Amino acid sequence: MKQQILVIGAGFGGMWSALSAARLVDLQGRADVEISVLAPQAELRVRPRFYEPNAHQLAAPLHELFEVVGVHFIKGAAETIDVAAKTVGYSDAAGIHQVFHYDKLVLASGSGLAQSGTPGVAQHAFDVDRIEAAIRLEAHLKSLKDLPHSQARNTVVVAGGGFTGIETATELPGRLREIFAEGADIKVIVIDRGLKIGASMGEEISKSIVEASEELGVEWRLGVSVQSVDAGGVTLSDGQRIEANTVIWTTGVRASSLTEQIPGERDKQGRLHVDAHLKVIGQDDIFATGDVAYAATDSLGNYALMTCQHAISLGRHAGNNVAAQLLGVDPTPYSQPKYVTCLDLGAWGAVYTEGWDRQVKLVRQEGKTLKTQINTQWIYPPAADRESALAAADPMIPVVA
Repeated sequence: MKQQILVIGAGFGGMWSALSAARLVDLQGRADVEISVLAPQAELRVRPRFYEPNAHQLAAPLHELFEVVGVHFIKGAAETIDVAAKTVGYSDAAGIHQVFHYDKLVLASGSGLAQSGTPGVAQHAFDVDRIEAAIRLEAHLKSLKDLPHSQARNTVVVAGGGFTGIETATELPGRLREIFAEGADIKVIVIDRGLKIGASMGEEISKSIVEASEELGVEWRLGVSVQSVDAGGVTLSDGQRIEANTVIWTTGVRASSLTEQIPGERDKQGRLHVDAHLKVIGQDDIFATGDVAYAATDSLGNYALMTCQHAISLGRHAGNNVAAQLLGVDPTPYSQPKYVTCLDLGAWGAVYTEGWDRQVKLVRQEGKTLKTQINTQWIYPPAADRESALAAADPMIPVVA
């Protein structure tokens, strides 16, 4: 009977975990290990691009890729994890409850927009966290042109001035003018609790965000938060009222709730603490990767962020190491000392930085060219060719050189 490695999730962490585990099993010439991926769809949903238009195109199929490398795909949604029994309960494609017995588990179930307690958000706000949500937002934006002209129709409020909020807001002027007309009176307003534009991104990158915002006409309301959302707009914590038919919520993400079913320490975002091999601390047979793993990237006190840049490397290491444990070979400690940022700033361009202190290296069109390459090539799955796909899953390949 084959030993079973189960990967929950087919995002960046899950896909690369499965490929990397398959690579090591292949290198060891073993035929007694089966690798399965449990996820609602056999596709990589390219979440870093959901702020862009045409969201329905932002998913890459994985069926053929999994087939050529010998990974078994299970269509379903994981619901329960029984650590003692080493089982995962899930609903299959027909909605029928099933149970999978594993020998080793890789949790790669990702993250989602943190639930907000702000009144009206659930009923009236949009987001770009899931592909379905991004498609819903796009349909809404396109429908605005059929409404009578008003300031509210032409105003979009983006709640949150972090990475997603900035990329969403700076993309919106171009998207809205395509819908209305080039000369339309568009208002895009970012609401941020910070006292300085892009303060969380660092001093150097903040300058580019300010410059891009001014050039694109993106307004910022700083030092305030959204107090409530309704069908006609938002009320801010200082009492201001902004009339807007569109409110986009981008404030914060949290690890999948499946992490709560695994005994272990978690950080404030719900991520499980893992060791250098990405094994959940205190668990012998469970690894965590991607957005559910709180993992040190180096010896300087830096930890992986909830980004595809980190998820790709975390996935390659988790898959390799879960297979290594099963096969009795040496694992490869996770290390990802190089950190870069490439922030899209709409028609202005993009800004590329290196290091945890975000030293600016490229701006405007040079940055945009790199961002386009990252978004359309680097983060996509490898081709469905067995040899090249397995080679690409080597944990020693740097995500950024």
